[in-house]
Amino acid sequence: MAKKKVFISFDFDNDKNSKESMIDQAKLPESPFEVNDFSLKEAAPEKDWLDKARAAIARSEVFIVILGPNTKKAPGVLKEVKLANELKKPRFQIIGYKDGSEDWGVPDAGRVYRWNWDNLKKLLA
Repeated sequence: MAKKKVFISFDFDNDKNSKESMIDQAKLPESPFEVNDFSLKEAAPEKDWLDKARAAIARSEVFIVILGPNTKKAPGVLKEVKLANELKKPRFQIIGYKDGSEDWGVPDAGRVYRWNWDNLKKLLA
């Protein structure tokens, strides 16, 4: 079975470790998804970044937001969510911390789920 291509949106300044954990999980043989890591490694001009984000989201099959305590205020995440909505991508949110809260959810970014293997397998099967 082909793995789903996933775009991960996250708070670049605060949640890189959570993103790396999801990428590691995607590398497991039984994983139903693969992550194409399109995160910019350094600051880029705004227009350049938006064009690259749009292209990467367009190539993905599913859009996931990894939630941390500041995600709903992260400008890059808000712009990526807007792009995902414009492109009509299926989307959902995963709480990236054990003590996290559904209150961290980003408006219009889809339903919020706890991050566990069973949820990921169901959502990405």
